[in-house]
Amino acid sequence: MTDSTTKTQAVASKRKWSNLSKYACRIYFFLIILQVPLFRVPCRSGMCTTPLQVTSSQLIASEIVPVPVVKGLLYPGAIVNGLIRNMTIPSWENLLSIYNLTGIKEASAVTDLQRLEVLAGSYFSVAGALIGLLKPGRMSMFGTLLVIWGLVKEGILKKPASTDPTNAVFVYPTMLIALVCSLLSVKYDVKKAVRSAAARPVAKPMLSSSKSKLK
Repeated sequence: MTDSTTKTQAVASKRKWSNLSKYACRIYFFLIILQVPLFRVPCRSGMCTTPLQVTSSQLIASEIVPVPVVKGLLYPGAIVNGLIRNMTIPSWENLLSIYNLTGIKEASAVTDLQRLEVLAGSYFSVAGALIGLLKPGRMSMFGTLLVIWGLVKEGILKKPASTDPTNAVFVYPTMLIALVCSLLSVKYDVKKAVRSAAARPVAKPMLSSSKSKLK
């Protein structure tokens, strides 16, 4: 009876953490794909406020990914932002102009090279958000932590090049939500590792040896 109860509790705990991980991945996906502002940092296209904007500017400039694919990633967030700001839906043709990506190839890459942690973290965050819909993993967590470290290093080790507050590096409170969701997306994996370690059989002395000691 005790073993069956333990198994039932283990199954319930497994389902609980599995569902929590899925919900965290979905929330993180919407934060990234709908371009909820997480930070503000100078980038190749001007001022970027989301990992998707940082990633898109690099993908357009390097021509690694076809332009329609990048526009497909940007369009859901552009629709939401357009409806919130002026109740209009932006056109597909003007999407690159909205994000100041039309002349991105001629823009200097020095700005992004000075913030490699934010750039790499943004790549991981976008990839983790997409992959997390299929299978929760650690990519979102690594990306979010890299972005946060890059922003912290920017604020602590570097002096601001401009006194204009609109051009200064800034972290929005929504970054905390992204961090929590990225951590919860791998919570189930951690619990599984702990349970597997606790379930390892403990070596017991042989019955014959214990009898010999009694004699």
